[in-house]
Amino acid sequence: MELMSGNEAIAQGAWEAGCTIGVAYPGTPSTETLEAFAKKEGVYAEWCVNEKVAVEVGIGASAAGARVLVTMKHVGVNVAADPLFTAAYTGVGGGMVILAADDPGMYSSQNEQDSHYYAQAAAIPCLDPADSAEALRFTREAYDISERFDVPVIIRSSVRISHTKTPVEAGERAEAPARPYEKNPAKWVMMPAFAKPRRLVQLDRIDKLRQWVETCPYNEVIEGKGTVGVVCAGAAYQHVAEALPDASIFKLGVTWPLPAAALRDFADSVEAVYVVEEGSEYLKDAVRACGVPVSDTPCPLPRAGELSPGLVRAAFGLEQPSHAPAATDLPGRPPALCPGCPHRLVFKELSRMRAIVTGDIGCYTLGALPPLSAMDTTVDMGASVSMAHGFELALAGTEHRPIVAVIGDSTFAHSGLSSLISTVYNRGAGTVCVLDNRTTAMTGRQGNPFNGVTLQNRPSRELNIEAVVAALGVEDVRVVDPNDAAAVRRALKEATGSDDISVIVFRSPCVLLERHVEPPLFVSGSCTACGACVTLGCPALGRDETGRALIDPALCIGCGHCTQYCRFDAIVQE
Repeated sequence: MELMSGNEAIAQGAWEAGCTIGVAYPGTPSTETLEAFAKKEGVYAEWCVNEKVAVEVGIGASAAGARVLVTMKHVGVNVAADPLFTAAYTGVGGGMVILAADDPGMYSSQNEQDSHYYAQAAAIPCLDPADSAEALRFTREAYDISERFDVPVIIRSSVRISHTKTPVEAGERAEAPARPYEKNPAKWVMMPAFAKPRRLVQLDRIDKLRQWVETCPYNEVIEGKGTVGVVCAGAAYQHVAEALPDASIFKLGVTWPLPAAALRDFADSVEAVYVVEEGSEYLKDAVRACGVPVSDTPCPLPRAGELSPGLVRAAFGLEQPSHAPAATDLPGRPPALCPGCPHRLVFKELSRMRAIVTGDIGCYTLGALPPLSAMDTTVDMGASVSMAHGFELALAGTEHRPIVAVIGDSTFAHSGLSSLISTVYNRGAGTVCVLDNRTTAMTGRQGNPFNGVTLQNRPSRELNIEAVVAALGVEDVRVVDPNDAAAVRRALKEATGSDDISVIVFRSPCVLLERHVEPPLFVSGSCTACGACVTLGCPALGRDETGRALIDPALCIGCGHCTQYCRFDAIVQE
């Protein structure tokens, strides 16, 4: 028996099932799954440029007969939806399991969404583990389900399941010889002539899945002492079990398709049925569609964010357990770019020039927060470049502030490159800043095509951003050191003054990669309390009661960013 997070357990389950290939694009809360899988014996694992590519690689490996694991976060499922929906027609060769890790509460995401809807829309079976032991078991057995019904299987997790460690009993690996590949265009070539018959295959599969789910071992009824019945799945089950110890619970392990007859039998055994789920009404609507009358809780459940036992008790009008009141006098701790972050001066200069900045997904999104306040939009991966083109189109012929897109190196490979191709093709203007910090920093410093680091440290090809951009036909491409304030200011001024499209590659490694630290800086007696340095938003910088600058030596890494903005030479090296 050992403790594993849900992500580690999913990796273990895939390995035990004989899965040999794992593919993904890193995205919290799913990232650690493939990192854990990559350390197993006898497997191949890689980071793909995006989730769509990962699913397509997975489909290819499955078609060739291998068992495959594909992992992503919930918004990654949006990117992967195109091949995912068609894979529900083609079916599989070797078993194919897809982890969709949802993020209720948006701890590291731009939205809340429920991946159950994708399973329902694509008609792909979906399993919801409620702890790490189930995550391991469900994943291991999902490969047999996938091959039995000739369909990919979704393991739907959430941030609480993915990151909480609970006991598991790890098992041995069962080797699964690759299924021999046989040419079969009627199965794999989804042109209309073949897709129409595959649609009928899918419909027949759905009927068989609906029969199977009624007696499958993944749904469980926990009989209680009272008359209340609750239907729930995943992390919500843990909260319900703690909050309502007397309730009867129908714990769904399979959330698509639902066991309609079993749910109706459950409803007959209690006086009232309630559905408890996080930030969605998927389950409530689906249970009602099974012919089960669902009652509303006395008080509404929260419509957003994660649940807790306290929130569940409150929804049922029950007294809250006694607890100490939350402290109200604690100072705020807003997130900030790290001390020495190479993105800081870029945002400082964009703020100074009052640019309209279309941002992207990554830790540099923190450039939107005070005191930098240098980002206007963030929507999805790659949107910065496309939206900048949209701004240019809408404001054409008017006097307007400079329009600048900001995107990281990994995100540029993910979907920014295709956005730039579209802009170049349509002779768009504007400035694109690629913040090349040599890693995929936000999700834990994974490799990407532009730093050439692979998941299992295999030999690779490091792609050259400026060469790729120049090959697209962009003539104004330059590489700039983002730690040099004067160089950053000059490059931005020249690029935004052009009538053509310009790309600036700001290249400097993330401070967490090399962790290079110089002696900390300190503030001399010549400080005039002008406050220019603290506008950089560095966590190491603050002010004393007189307004003079302060530097925390425990946080300062001696990068010298602040010295470039002090007109009085008051910040010096010890």
